[in-house]
Amino acid sequence: MEQASRRSGTKRRMRTSRLILADPLAIVAEGLRTWLKDHPRYTVADHVRSGPELLDALANSTYDLVLLEVSLPKMDGIDTMRAIRKSHPEQLVLAFSEMLEIEYVNSMLIEGCAGYLAKSCEPEELRFALSQVLAGDRYLSDAANSAVEKGYAHTSKHPGGAYIGLTTREREIIRMVAMERTNEEIATSLFISVDTVKSHRRQLMTKLNVRNSAGLVRYAVGRRWV
Repeated sequence: MEQASRRSGTKRRMRTSRLILADPLAIVAEGLRTWLKDHPRYTVADHVRSGPELLDALANSTYDLVLLEVSLPKMDGIDTMRAIRKSHPEQLVLAFSEMLEIEYVNSMLIEGCAGYLAKSCEPEELRFALSQVLAGDRYLSDAANSAVEKGYAHTSKHPGGAYIGLTTREREIIRMVAMERTNEEIATSLFISVDTVKSHRRQLMTKLNVRNSAGLVRYAVGRRWV
């Protein structure tokens, strides 16, 4: 009887982990709350729609875990993750995204995410990922893990080394390509030669595994850069 009472008391004292979701879609937040409603260990305490909103929320409240979509307006998930690491270095973040290409997954992990979960996951996988990350472990969905392994092709380092993501200059050029700027206009804006712009475009298509400028535009649109 006494042991049963102690077990009951332990359950009552079980701490609820506060989660905040950064995702532009309200329906995603509603889905998460539905998936977690019968699991008192987790509560979606807040939902924000952009990177700047998330940074404001973190400055004014405390959360055990951030669920972060890569594709965000105003400031994408990678830039947001970088900002979180500077202002809140101890904050746990789990990427929760439908974007599973190599550059996204590896960049988020390099910037400090504790894991990467595909939005196509089942509720059971979500809860398992939450438990792993909150316990201090890393969690990668199968698709994200595959992207990590493929990412080693983009670095001369051994597996486990840093992934070489896009440089600041490459990101600038992709944005301008998506804005339909010509090579000459890009060169003038960035104070570089037209040949350098062309070289960057070729390297970007190789790195991102796209065949033409339309692929670069889709990449920029997917990241909500334009």
